Amino acid sequence: MAKTIQTIEEKSIWEDARQMLRRAEKEGIETAWDRLVQQTPHCSFGESGVCCRLCTMGPCRVSKKAPLGVCGADADVIVARNFGRFIAGGSAGHSDHGRDCIEALHAVAHGETDDYTIKDEAKLLRIAAELGIAVDGRGVLEVAKDLSELFFANYGSQLEELSFLSRVPAKRKAIWRNLGITPRGVDREIAEMMHRTHMGCDNDAANTMLHSARTSLADGWAGSMIATEVSDILFGTPSPRKSLANLGVIKKDQVNILVHGHNPIVSEKIVEAVNDPELIALAKEKGAAGINLAGLCCTGNELMMRQGIPMAGNHLMTELAIVTGAVELIVVDYQCIMPSLVTVGNCYHTKMVTTADKAKFAGAEHVKFEMDNGMAQAKKVVRMAIDRYALRDQARVEIPEGPVELVTGFSNEFLLEALGGTVTPLLDAIKAGKIRGAVAIVGCNNPKYQQDFCNVNLTRELIKKDILVLVTGCVTTAAGKAGLLVPEAIEMAGPGLKEICGSLGIPPVLHMGSCVDNARILQLAALLADELGVDISDLPLAGSSPEWYSEKAAAIGTYCVASGIYTHLGHPPNITGSEVVTNLALTGLDELVGACFGIEPDPFKAAELIDERIKLKRRGLGLGE
Repeated sequence: MAKTIQTIEEKSIWEDARQMLRRAEKEGIETAWDRLVQQTPHCSFGESGVCCRLCTMGPCRVSKKAPLGVCGADADVIVARNFGRFIAGGSAGHSDHGRDCIEALHAVAHGETDDYTIKDEAKLLRIAAELGIAVDGRGVLEVAKDLSELFFANYGSQLEELSFLSRVPAKRKAIWRNLGITPRGVDREIAEMMHRTHMGCDNDAANTMLHSARTSLADGWAGSMIATEVSDILFGTPSPRKSLANLGVIKKDQVNILVHGHNPIVSEKIVEAVNDPELIALAKEKGAAGINLAGLCCTGNELMMRQGIPMAGNHLMTELAIVTGAVELIVVDYQCIMPSLVTVGNCYHTKMVTTADKAKFAGAEHVKFEMDNGMAQAKKVVRMAIDRYALRDQARVEIPEGPVELVTGFSNEFLLEALGGTVTPLLDAIKAGKIRGAVAIVGCNNPKYQQDFCNVNLTRELIKKDILVLVTGCVTTAAGKAGLLVPEAIEMAGPGLKEICGSLGIPPVLHMGSCVDNARILQLAALLADELGVDISDLPLAGSSPEWYSEKAAAIGTYCVASGIYTHLGHPPNITGSEVVTNLALTGLDELVGACFGIEPDPFKAAELIDERIKLKRRGLGLGE
């Protein structure tokens, strides 16, 4: 990662990306890689986390020559406070997504919208019963009212414990209780982190870091888990289906609309609108063959796993999708959206439309989506795209060829059904060593790396070692483009994994959804631990985010570790300026919560680190190789 990226080939492993990068360079269009060069070298104080700007006595930069800030805070305190606020930001992002989903469920339950309905009534009733809500003899909407109110309560601090902590193994809950990190409420933990890190509050680095863990746990076991479960209830629980990925999904002869962000509440309505016969007829009147919808990032993941909508690309493909010259409109909700998309769009005919008041972009057109106008606004947006088709310069259209087929939509519900209703067959395969363990590879792209080199190669190395890989978020597109998300990929797997996946007709790499859907993986880990009567930390599991960049990714990594899952990162958070905080992350947390972080930029070395961890856990369970 330290090597300065010079050539287009060093920027990405993908030919569709390289083709568009060459075109961007030729046309003088700036991309994230160009701006990275402009920002290099990065501030060393910021990178190591020792810059504090939490009050106007500073900002302070501590060093050996000036080891204390004006208030007397040392490097350990400053790094811990900065990391705590970083985690609070990431937890707020995922959890506020969950709140939006609850608001949609609440609106449906109270008859405040005709645009949204409950697609999976069986899951609604099952989740409600799981959480102690009476369901027998009651109407679906009455149950939905109670469930939405219960979920809203998870965001405050009035409950004895968060609802889905009922899914956490007893041994894990005891660890949290003994450390004082049992999450009490999503908003409470985030607000307390902001309070703790105010000047004159928590000045014990280890104590601050423990609250970082608590804050992230509120995200993983409440905010994200609620977002996942409510999205399934409203829009359908995913099951395997085929789809396509890469920039080749953009159509030269059709109106192209890309959806980008994280929340399916907007994008699901866009799906309905692009299939409206009147709008399709209008597009044909304007000279197009039809309307084509494709996804970017996690909104793309949401649509792909439920509707089979193709995926144009992940984070670093978002600017390059516009460079095809064939995109009429990008519709965004929130998170991971580069402001540069407006600028790049202005180089072509592409309009960017924002839909959430919390995520407006200067230069974009705002079309606010609310519970009672989702369908009307979706049709308005699609009409805007159709109108822009006439503005397209066909001479500037250049679309890479050859979209890649993949299989998506492996929810826990499907996996349990495929296994006969229990996790026992999966555990039997693990005990026999045919599946030696499982690793969740999740998260982002970062232009500091060759795009998807680490994501793809780590995945390939692990399945060779008979380790099942679960993917979410931007890694999904990488694995799909690499041919790893189809059953035929078992030919790249070790003999045991090949046998098991072959017998089930599934790939050795399973797509489980968007970033919030890492909560599915937490739940699956808890089911395995409960079945064995052990803690999650005893299982041969690991997590990884090789090319991460965001606060949300840090929150995910932290709640994985706090839940007992060893987690690899390609590079450290901005904590290296504190020996105390760094040592806690890399070793100390192992003693406290049974897991820790591992840092390794090289995917081949990272695979060995993870493999050693899985060997250790297998030995601990008395399992051979």
